[in-house]
Amino acid sequence: MASRKESSSVSSTAMASTGGTLDSPVKQIQIEGLVVLKIIKHYQEEGQGSEVVQGVLLGLVVDDRLEITNCFPFPQHTEDDADFDEVQYQMEMMRSLRHVNIDHLHVGWYQSTYYGSFVSRALLDSQFSYQHAIEESVVLIYVLFTFVCNLKKANIGFEQMFEEVPIVIKNSHLINVLMWELEDKSTVADKHELLNLSSSNHLEKSLQLLMDRVDDMSQDIVKYNTYSRNLSKQQQQKHQYLQRRQQENAQRQSRGEPPLPEEDISKLFKPPQPPPRMDTLLIAGQINNYCQNVKEFTSQNLGKLFMAEALQGHN
Repeated sequence: MASRKESSSVSSTAMASTGGTLDSPVKQIQIEGLVVLKIIKHYQEEGQGSEVVQGVLLGLVVDDRLEITNCFPFPQHTEDDADFDEVQYQMEMMRSLRHVNIDHLHVGWYQSTYYGSFVSRALLDSQFSYQHAIEESVVLIYVLFTFVCNLKKANIGFEQMFEEVPIVIKNSHLINVLMWELEDKSTVADKHELLNLSSSNHLEKSLQLLMDRVDDMSQDIVKYNTYSRNLSKQQQQKHQYLQRRQQENAQRQSRGEPPLPEEDISKLFKPPQPPPRMDTLLIAGQINNYCQNVKEFTSQNLGKLFMAEALQGHN
């Protein structure tokens, strides 16, 4: 995973969906600074609050490196906009870019996230569809707050749903000079910010979302426990039925009567429908993201508190 801090504590993450132990055709991602700025601008204009913004990534593949050179957003539309055709919109945009000699090859898509809650069934299905059509397709996650998403710790689980690919942001010399000037101006403000003991509502929001996901996980656990009890009860009833049938056949045989006709046990005892486990797996991934986010944020604040306590004791 590649992350890059912006002036407003922003990070970007690129992930390519993979399955099993297959090697990804893309080993590195190079993204133009223009693309990063356009994604940030798109979110600031249309994605304030919990709104999610999405768009298309354009570029080309050079050996094992994916170069993202441009992008364009998906316009916000409601259910009332029945005439809007998303596929037709993409084709028209790429045709227009081709006319002005801009890279128009479809290499993936991007999406913003609200407090890191991007691990969802919809995103997984979308990336699967993209990568099924384009093998080198990637999804770029724009995160408003800086956090690290660790997805490589288990052989089976939400950690292996995506493969992290490093990103290299390429800027022109003019943009590098501008970034240097902005960094130089914010140096003094950053030094004073280190001494600020007040915390923003970021921790409160993260904890609230974490509690919501834990509640969802508890409900899924209750559903699974109910399913396990019903399955065990049915297995017991099936075993008792077979025992009674065996005893009755033994009695009929002793009386010289023919045994009972064969019956389809699977029709008499249909197993209960198991609850879907994919949603539980995705919720576990979201809980892991929130825990890592809270851990990083609180570790910084605890360091400030210990430093302030030491200064007060010295005085």
